[in-house]
Amino acid sequence: TVRAITLIEIEGRAADRIRKALRGFPEIVALHTTNGRFDFVAELQARSLAAFDSLLGRIRQVEGITATETHILLASDYPGGAA
Repeated sequence: TVRAITLIEIEGRAADRIRKALRGFPEIVALHTTNGRFDFVAELQARSLAAFDSLLGRIRQVEGITATETHILLASDYPGGAA
């Protein structure tokens, strides 16, 4: 499984429409609004790198998304647990 965080920048007042479009992606396990350059932070999960690559392409095709920045999560560290 590939897990990642994608920062999403949108144009103008398209937030509601883009939020609705992104809800249709089952690989997006959470969607957060944020401040700064980016407007949304999406938590992604895909079954393989090929599926992940396809997912990023589909996200970037959503009308009104002007930029993305993606970070693959390599390891997770939980309080009191092992990485």
